[in-house]
Amino acid sequence: MGLVILICVAQVLVQIGAFFWPALLPVMIPLWGLSNSEAGWITAIFYGAYMLSVPVLVTLTDRFDPKSIYLFGVGTTIIGHLAFGIYAEGFWSAIIARALTGIGWAGTYMTGLKLLADLVDARTMSRATAGHAASIGASGALSFATGDFIASHAGWEAAFIVASMSATIALVSVSLVVPSRNIAKNSLLNSKNLYDFRPVLKNRSSMAYSIAYAIHTLEMSAVRGWAIAFLSYVAISTGEVNNLLSPAIVATVLGLIGTVASVIGNEIAIQFGRRRLIQAAIAISIVLGASIGFIGSLSYSIAMILLVIYGIIIWLDSSSLTAGSAGTADPARRGQTLAVHSMMGYAGGFIGPLVIGCTLDLLGGMSQKGWGFAFMMVAVLNTAALVIFWRLRPRELEGDKGL
Repeated sequence: MGLVILICVAQVLVQIGAFFWPALLPVMIPLWGLSNSEAGWITAIFYGAYMLSVPVLVTLTDRFDPKSIYLFGVGTTIIGHLAFGIYAEGFWSAIIARALTGIGWAGTYMTGLKLLADLVDARTMSRATAGHAASIGASGALSFATGDFIASHAGWEAAFIVASMSATIALVSVSLVVPSRNIAKNSLLNSKNLYDFRPVLKNRSSMAYSIAYAIHTLEMSAVRGWAIAFLSYVAISTGEVNNLLSPAIVATVLGLIGTVASVIGNEIAIQFGRRRLIQAAIAISIVLGASIGFIGSLSYSIAMILLVIYGIIIWLDSSSLTAGSAGTADPARRGQTLAVHSMMGYAGGFIGPLVIGCTLDLLGGMSQKGWGFAFMMVAVLNTAALVIFWRLRPRELEGDKGL
């Protein structure tokens, strides 16, 4: 259990800086003279780099010691944050630094879970998985408030340098304490089919969950990437500046509640049916997405409430989708399935911030109309995901009730 706690704490230290950029958007856009589209690209490249790296890095954990892959990811995260804090001075330098942190996320997120799975026994695995998910969710939520706090007191550069130092502590801790492993040679993974994902793509059920997960992550990244900018716009345009419930605090609360909602959502799926839970969550999310930009722009208080409710619904089916994809996968290809699932999810994550930023620019910038249609575009994509998921009708998992 000590190793489980160590790795979970390490994940918090590594990921705490992941959302410093979205947290500082209201400051960085005017400081660097960025368009909304450019700001969206800097947010999106994090997910794009993850998307391209994760199928390679996660699959390699079945061939090489997961600890070495994990440490590579942590090291890349350190370099990415340090480069942003020291060298970033505009669009292109920020793009490069954020891409490095995206690769680092790919090398630590799922590989951290694989590292845990290889170190604990079956009885400990359930708690280890829950702890790992909670550590990722908590660090992502705290990232907003932490970045805002450091930047407010020491400047935005200091925020990213501190994030680099935090990840360095994780690197040293895991290097010294977590034991290395010799990976037994696996005939499937040593074959020429190591990166042949065609059998995974032909699995209709797991792909249904993965397609829905792609749009789910698109929506989640759009909200996480632009929540603070949206709330800041509403606060300024309505004159309702709330020092107690600042945009950064609201985004932090949103992430923490979302983490809990994801766990609860999976329990609801077990009791009442996975497809029912997912379809209901997507349907409600469509309604909220289509209205939040128009209605939320009228009042900061309304925007806060709607955003928190929207976040709960977005996160509600997060664990259910991943469990559905893994649970209906060919057991011999579960690792490959998770790699594809994660890659598709972060492809959506790459697109989400761009949808918001580009729509805002097309409609003349931040305004009630701009925010309304920006979030509505996300709702339209969610509608397509709901139709696809309903048509594919993926299998329920063994043990799911309510059918």
